[in-house]
Amino acid sequence: MFTIEMAYARMRAMQDEANRSRVHQPATTEARAAKKPAARHKKR
Repeated sequence: MFTIEMAYARMRAMQDEANRSRVHQPATTEARAAKKPAARHKKR
């Protein structure tokens, strides 16, 4: 049986893992993302 507590614990573990991997990414990735223009949706 999968409880709310188990789901929450799994979510937190995944979030912690994502935060750890984000810390180890090179700064160039952030700079590239900052330069990229925002995507615009076409008006209909």
